[in-house]
Order: sequence, then C-alpha cells, then structure tokens
Amino acid sequence: MKKANDLISLIIPCYNEQEALPILYEELGRTAKLLPDYETEFLFIDDGSRDRTRETILSFAASDERVRYYGFSRNFGKEAAMYAGFCNARGDYVAVMDADMQDPPSLLPRMMELLQSGEYDSVATRRADRAGEPALRSMFARMFYRLIRTITDTDIVDGARDFRLMKREMVEAVLAMSEYNRFSKGIFGWIGFRTCWLPFENRERSAGKTKWNFWKLFKYSLDGIMGFSHVPLELASWSGIALTAVSFLSSLFIAVRRILFGDPVPGWPSLACIITFIGGVQLFCIGIMGQYLAKTYLEVKKRPHYIISETNAEDAVKIK
Repeated sequence: MKKANDLISLIIPCYNEQEALPILYEELGRTAKLLPDYETEFLFIDDGSRDRTRETILSFAASDERVRYYGFSRNFGKEAAMYAGFCNARGDYVAVMDADMQDPPSLLPRMMELLQSGEYDSVATRRADRAGEPALRSMFARMFYRLIRTITDTDIVDGARDFRLMKREMVEAVLAMSEYNRFSKGIFGWIGFRTCWLPFENRERSAGKTKWNFWKLFKYSLDGIMGFSHVPLELASWSGIALTAVSFLSSLFIAVRRILFGDPVPGWPSLACIITFIGGVQLFCIGIMGQYLAKTYLEVKKRPHYIISETNAEDAVKIK
C-alpha cells in the first residue's frame, strides 16, 4: 500500500545533451503532475560532458529543488552514471531513463500503476519495433538478444531498454552487485524479481546526436556476454579438443596413405593453409581468455566506478 510520502527518484545519465535536456525537463514536469500523490526528485548525472550540459542542469536546479546535480570528474561511461544514480537515489521507487526522450517519461504513470498492483517488483520497457533504425544494426541487435538469452541465465527480451521503474528492494539488490565491469540489462535480469515488460513504439531522439555508434555497441554487447556467461571459454576449450581430434585423424589418414600408395607429392600449399588456420584458432582462443583475464584485472584493482567532482546534494555519495 502506498504511503503519503512515497518518493520517486528519476535517474538521468547525461553526456553532451545540452539540446535534449530542456525538452526532457519540460516533459518531466508534466509527468510529475500526473503523479500528484508522489514526491519526485530528478537526479541528473553529468558524465563528463564537453558542451553546456552542466550549465543547463544547474539552471534547472536554481529554480527547482527537485533537481539534484552530480558532475563527474571525467567521462566514466553510462554504466557508471547509472550506478552513481542508484547510489544516490533516495526514493521508495527508482527509475532510470535516457535524456534524449527515446525513453518517454509519459509512460511513468502507467508503470507506477502496474507496480501498485502488487504483482510486480519492477516494470521494464521494451521497443515493440525498430522503426527508423538502420537495417544492419537491427539485424545484429536481434542476433545479440537471441544469443545472450541462449548462453546466459539473464532475462533480457528483444528490444529491452534501460528504462525501468523499480521498488526499493530491487534497487538494493542492484547495489549489492558492485562489479566494475557493469552490464545493467544483465544485472537486472540476473537478480530476478517479478518484472513486467511494457512495450512501446520506437522513438527518435528529441535533439542532438547519438553517442552510440556500431563499434561501441559491439563492444558493449561483448561486455554483456562475457559478464554473464562462460560459454566463450567453453568454446575455446572445445575448439582445442576438436582440432586435436582432426589432427589425430589427419595423421592416421596420412600414415595409411603412405603404406598403401607410397610417398605422395608434398602439398606445401595445403600445409601452409592448415598451419595458418590452426594458428588463427589458437590466437582466437587466447584472445577470449585474455578478455576474461583483463576484466578480472580491472575487478581486483578495486578502482572506483565514478568520481563526483561537483554536486548540489549535500548527502552525495561522491566516490564508489
């Protein structure tokens, strides 16, 4: 049952979003009026922006006490910004959304209604379509979601967004997973809890340019796979076993052929191809192990996820 003083914390990671922020802030104000029985706070996390994102957020804070500003000392990445938001959110309910309006704040009343039904601990959004997205990017995205559902135990549906509303208990579980190499979609799915998926039509950015090109998305997808699955390591092991078996059978074939037909003409081109192939597979497997080792190296150093150099919140968790 909702209490009279329930607080909703809205976490908005920002990186060079000076053009989109005024549009978002206006929409947040309209959405807050649709939730009259709740208090709201807006946590804007400036992830080392190089434009006027900082000045824009501070202008909001000057006239709105709901606005809490957290400025990073440098660009730590969206995952670090989301984690900083979770560490500093005070709400009984916590939502995270992008600043570009691709996560429509107007969905929040419906999300809250679903949470208040008592059937769910979180309401997550997913794109019902990929209208306006390049065909190649859409194809790889679908392949990624299909793959990660197959090789991991996480609940990630096709088109899943980071935009979700959670009860406090789920937020505490997210904070308990304090690994340095973070993949929030996987974390949300791994910790469980009852989640309702709310579909909505894909939307274009309200302003500005996307910060996610194909290469960044590809590396991010690899982080997700390696963070929640050891299947790549198993793939490397099975590749070694398979090549060993092929090598043994090839040696047996050559020996039998030598006995039956004599010494054939040396086939150095095919031999060169085989050596190159096996060398490539070996390097590929070593590369997989190297990626896991590199992530382990980052974890054991225990460096902070983020450093807040400027904030208007007196109770801010500045380093964690």
